[in-house]
Order: sequence, then C-alpha cells, then structure tokens
Amino acid sequence: MTKDQLLTRLSSTTAVLTRRRALLAGAAVVGAAGTAGVLASVIGEEPVGPALPAAGPPARRTVKSSAYRLQPLTGYGPPHTSHRRTPVRHEPLLKVSGRGRTMVLSFDDGPDPRYTPHILDTLAEHDVRAMFFVCGEMAVGNQDLLARMSDEGHVVGNHTWSHPLLTRLSRSRIRSEMERTCDVIEDAYGEWPEWFRAPYGAWNRAAFQLGAELGMEPLAWTVDTLDWTTPGTRRIVGTVEHGAAPGVVVLSHDAGGDRSQSVRALRAYLPQLIDSGYHITVPRREYV
Repeated sequence: MTKDQLLTRLSSTTAVLTRRRALLAGAAVVGAAGTAGVLASVIGEEPVGPALPAAGPPARRTVKSSAYRLQPLTGYGPPHTSHRRTPVRHEPLLKVSGRGRTMVLSFDDGPDPRYTPHILDTLAEHDVRAMFFVCGEMAVGNQDLLARMSDEGHVVGNHTWSHPLLTRLSRSRIRSEMERTCDVIEDAYGEWPEWFRAPYGAWNRAAFQLGAELGMEPLAWTVDTLDWTTPGTRRIVGTVEHGAAPGVVVLSHDAGGDRSQSVRALRAYLPQLIDSGYHITVPRREYV
C-alpha cells in the first residue's frame, strides 16, 4: 500500500469515528434530558433544561393564556370555593351586637319587582343598609335587583330556593335548596352569602350543619311585624316602634303576596327610628 493510500484510509476512519462520537454524545444528552423530565414529573418539579448561552436575551417561558386571566373580586365576602370556618350552632342568632342603639331591618322572600324597588328607594333616601333574605326561584328572574342591593351596600342572605318547610325535607334536599340559592346569589350579587334564614323559622340540626358547611351563619329575628297577614300599615308601624331596642332584628317581607302595606310602613317608621337615635345597620360576621 502506498503512502497516499494509507493517509486516505486513515482520514476516512477518523471521519467515521468523529461522526460516531457525535451521535453517541447526542444520544447521551437526549437521554439525560429525558431522565430529568421523568424525575421532575415524579417529584413535582419542572425539568431543568440546558444552560443558556452567555450572550443574548434569555428565552421567554411559554405561559398558558389562562394564567393571565384575572380572578373576579368579590368584596369582603367568602368566595364559593374556600368558605371560612363557621361554627355549627344549635339555635339561630336572634340579635346583633353593636354599640348604642343599633338595629337591623330584614326583608324576606324576595326580590319582587313590584315591591322591592320601593323598599330600596326608601332605604336609599335615608342612607340606610338592610338585609334581604332571598329565595332562589325569585332571585333567578330578578338578578338586577340583587345587583342593585350589592351596589347600595345591603346584605343578601339565603332563604332557600322554594321556601319549603325544612323539617320535612331530607338532608340532600335541604342542601340542594341552599346550594342552588347560594349559586344564584353569588352570580348576581357578587358574593357568596354569609347568612341563612330558615323559612317559617323552622330550624333543625341538618339545617344548622349544612348552613355551617356552606359558610353561613343562621340569623332569625327579634321583632316580627306579621306583615304577611296584612294587618294594616299603622299596625306594622306600631309593632316596629314598640319593639325597637338595641340589637333588635326586625322581620318584614318584600314578596310572597301583597306587600304594599310593608312598603308604606317602612316609609313611616324608618325616619322615626332615625329621629329617635337608632342606627340602622347590617351585621358583620366574626370568623373563627
């Protein structure tokens, strides 16, 4: 073999070896990266990629579009997915705490477009906040009224979906009545309800337990205007004035029948309560 032939063969062998080393090196890199990816998926960390070159801007991480989506803000109320801890009570709250001559006005069974707007108008005229315990089947068709309650600073509570007697329902039915109404309130009012009131004041252990599981406190009342019996505007006014006292919760209705007497009564007794030094407000939850 001549010298030139020998040099040609050596050059060819070297090229083959170089290509083989390159392929083996590439396979090693790929294998290491794959192993790192598998380990990362097991221990919950992201795989570490190869080091970036010293020069040039760093590579931008690809982020899913949902990561840029802002979460809705819902004021100070507890969000649906993370209820704050609520104690399971054995009886509902009847009064509220507060300094001085503090009272709470509450309205049940609505909202009703025939009467609720007039009640809201009167409350706005005197810059007063109240509580509205709404029924889901009424709220779902009048979400604009719940939105107005939110805008004007009122508190919306859960009064079940269809106003049933809870003591005659199964536990699953009670939960359904509560949850469906909570969903409607959160959608229209903007916050998950913090308060619950049993229809007819008929409470049982399941109602207390399920209400607490859903993050709601049970609130009843101290003074019942009996306006649902349509006793007359003057009788309703007299009941509120005679029952007025610090911490009192007044029960009235803005739906469930003809509530024109309730509307007129509020126009009469609200300014009188204010002139007598009462502070009409809404309760705030104390979480544990």
